[in-house]
Amino acid sequence: MWDARSMPIGHVTRGTTGTNRLRRVDRWIAALPALRTADDPLVVDLGYGASATTALELRARLARVRPDVRVHGFEIEPERVRVARAQLEREPAAVRERVRFDVGGFEMPLPRGERPAVVRAFNVLRQYDESEVHDAWETMLGRLAPGGVLVEGTCNEVGRVASWFDVEAPGPRTFTISLHLGSLDSPLVVAERLPKTLIHHNVPGEPIHDYLRALDDAWRREAPRGTFGARQRFVAAAERVRDAGWPLVDGPRRWRLGELTVRAEAVLPH
Repeated sequence: MWDARSMPIGHVTRGTTGTNRLRRVDRWIAALPALRTADDPLVVDLGYGASATTALELRARLARVRPDVRVHGFEIEPERVRVARAQLEREPAAVRERVRFDVGGFEMPLPRGERPAVVRAFNVLRQYDESEVHDAWETMLGRLAPGGVLVEGTCNEVGRVASWFDVEAPGPRTFTISLHLGSLDSPLVVAERLPKTLIHHNVPGEPIHDYLRALDDAWRREAPRGTFGARQRFVAAAERVRDAGWPLVDGPRRWRLGELTVRAEAVLPH
């Protein structure tokens, strides 16, 4: 039984989940130095939803670059933990040894004082008030290992449109959008899937609004490149955005995936 002193911090979310929904952010996490160089590659999947699906997928994807990765999933709703543990029991022993599910919220009650190298909190804060985001970030950051990273963001139901912050102890470092180029009509589609910190600030005069309009304008100006494919068009659009002065921190290798990362200070609200 949980008493008032040990109640998880946070609110129960809708619990929406689905196969391959978080593949884009998982691929990005797999490239993080915080994971690849960690002495203990522990990753927390905070608010994994109504089943173990995305947590198990996260372990499988990260294991390709860190075979010793461990994933610890937390949910506030005990029934979701029960369901996830039942799913885990059907997995091979090698998986069961590397994945765990427990009741918990932003405080992430890890055993033995463990500290994660990475926390993935996806489609969680979207359901909170913007005024609650800072405290949630601070609580999660306080649990990270030195040099650890909080990856906080959101995506659509099938994972083709996503955006997220890379947050470290001093604050948000970068902001990434990730789009399925084969079905992309306009980069503005990401406006509906911005993190809570940004979604209500996508209005004229705010940096995120200017950034998305600059990207959309570049995408439209590079329409002739579509003859050679959406990848070439998006790369050219990203080059336009960079040349216009936006501080992008990635390059063509990731642009071809439909991903664009900018320094967070360039898009944070005034």
